[in-house]
Amino acid sequence: MAEQINGYYKKFVTEGFGGDGILNRFEINCPDDFNFAYDIIDKFAALEPDRKAVMWASVAGGRKIVSYGELSAFSSRAANLLSKSGIKKGDKVMLVMKRNHQFWYAITALHKMGVVAIPATHLLTAHDFVYRFAQADVAGIIATGDNPEIAARINDADAETGNKLKVKFIVNANGNVPDGFHDLDALVEEQPDVFERVETRCRDMMLLYFTSGTTGYPKMVTHDFRYALAHILTAAHWQNVQPDGIHLTVADTGWAKSAWGKLYGQMALGACVFVYDFDKFIPADVLRIIQDCKITSFCAPPTMFRFFIKGGAENYDLSSLKYCAIAGEALNPEVFERWKEFTGLELMEGFGQTESVVMVANLAGMRPKPGSMGKPVPLYNADIVDDDGNSIPAGEVGEIVIRCERGADGMFGGYYKNDELTDSVWRDGIYHTGDTAYRDEDGYFWYVGRNDDLIKASGYRIGPFEIESVLVTHPAVLECAVTGAPDPIRGRVVKATIVLTKGYEPSDALVRELQEHVKKNTAPYKYPRIIEFIPELPKTISGKIRRAQIRKDDGAT
Repeated sequence: MAEQINGYYKKFVTEGFGGDGILNRFEINCPDDFNFAYDIIDKFAALEPDRKAVMWASVAGGRKIVSYGELSAFSSRAANLLSKSGIKKGDKVMLVMKRNHQFWYAITALHKMGVVAIPATHLLTAHDFVYRFAQADVAGIIATGDNPEIAARINDADAETGNKLKVKFIVNANGNVPDGFHDLDALVEEQPDVFERVETRCRDMMLLYFTSGTTGYPKMVTHDFRYALAHILTAAHWQNVQPDGIHLTVADTGWAKSAWGKLYGQMALGACVFVYDFDKFIPADVLRIIQDCKITSFCAPPTMFRFFIKGGAENYDLSSLKYCAIAGEALNPEVFERWKEFTGLELMEGFGQTESVVMVANLAGMRPKPGSMGKPVPLYNADIVDDDGNSIPAGEVGEIVIRCERGADGMFGGYYKNDELTDSVWRDGIYHTGDTAYRDEDGYFWYVGRNDDLIKASGYRIGPFEIESVLVTHPAVLECAVTGAPDPIRGRVVKATIVLTKGYEPSDALVRELQEHVKKNTAPYKYPRIIEFIPELPKTISGKIRRAQIRKDDGAT
């Protein structure tokens, strides 16, 4: 059925395969007027309206299934409502919707209107909203009613920025609509389910993401409509999503990872996206969801798999799973081997950024090397270079770059309102990722860390990942983060911040044991001179360890 969608789809997905089953060529044939909402969602709705698009489950036991036909109709209703509210093509609307099922028809509605969508996390403070409203000229907002504090923060920020929001909608208000907001759930039902197509171009801005680095204010990453189409590479060839499968990516809709795993590529394949609506990650709950809801493909950060392994994964029936992918941070080989023991499945690592689709990956059909990011995907000419931009030999650590011109398929268009920052990462036909790695003799990339994460101690350049990989092989270590910490004598030393496995207690003896464990399993100069035990590592809502926060707490720059 998928081949009926459009000529570009068949070319995009099938012509890249060589005789060995490995993708060896990849290009996008994107029509000038391509729009994900009309040309994917609405066409699936016309061809197969009852096909499942979204399966949603909440911690409280709520369940909802949304078909492609319903997604198309409700997005048109929402588009009509937003248009009547004064939102027009080119405006920017923020979506603060957690994992609420309404997110899918809301963002589809914005795409239909040619309105720029700004997904954002519900963890933003009023100060955060003020910055985003002002910098992005936000015209409207749709927010979750799950926590009344969110609407209060939005109202405070709107007042501080001159009440410039044209409209504020809320979902899941349950009759308690905050001042200044309108109940989207009720009003959308009153709208017609037909919306006349708005003319858009494939290079029009479709998305804007705020993404934070280790310093300065968040950057504004822009993507056009071609970005949605390029994510078929992410879904079909890295996550190995099947059109008749049920795919679960553990990510909040406020983060770019949701675009990678819960929307564009998956729905371009006609697959069903599973959404588990939770606030706190509880390994047993997610394992139960995979078991009971028969998830077929799954993507999550390696940290979550580490919790699964140490939290009783062997007690669940995970036989429905056919494929598992990981991203967000580098994979420890120990996790790879243990998960394979439990499920028979290899964890297929991939690498990319908010600024791109998947760049380097273990694609379906490849033989992964545990701990390796894989190889450059056929869409991009990825390389590893020295400080002067020269390609370096196998075994040497350098920066991962993409050799392409600005605006290449799947790559961001630039940082909104900041040409200087854009030019700083995109120079002479090379996009600089800021991530470091080395390649082996077979062409596989091995992650070392962010440029900012590299530890320069006692004259050595030390990547945190290698030390973390050794530490997590010790039975006492549930998870850890390695950073550089200030030292009055050496300037900077290696520090390990560790969460202990149940049954272990902090002690000086355990510190020495862990230090000796590192010395025995990697170069002795890399051992952590400081070890701190804490109950929980600081993380983003998507489960990514925030090493920058640890450095900040330690007074490190």
